[in-house]
Amino acid sequence: MSKCVLIVDDEEDVRAIAQMGLEMAADWKVLTASSGQEALAIAQTNQPDVILLDMMMPDMDGQATLQRLKANPATLQIPVILVTAKVQPSDQQRFAHLDVAAVFAKPFRPLKLADQINAVLNSSNN
Repeated sequence: MSKCVLIVDDEEDVRAIAQMGLEMAADWKVLTASSGQEALAIAQTNQPDVILLDMMMPDMDGQATLQRLKANPATLQIPVILVTAKVQPSDQQRFAHLDVAAVFAKPFRPLKLADQINAVLNSSNN
């Protein structure tokens, strides 16, 4: 079954690479948002199977976007995977208390992304 993924990142090249990897490797439907505000609207309207959310964004960062997603009954159940370049132990501790399905490190491998997402979704469904 084809999945629908929402990629939220303020960097156009990151969105494009992730989208290309997911479409090539898994033939998934990919939605993109360049800001937290745009992501909230797209998530509510389209109900993606999973959201890949960049932590470092201007205006509304990933953490603020995540809080708004989890506060909205329409988007509360959508699994969120944080994507961040900050993968030091101190950063990992900060992410541990957040309601996320996983944390992926940047840079990621686009053609491996679908497998990584499937692994996270399958483990959270068990």
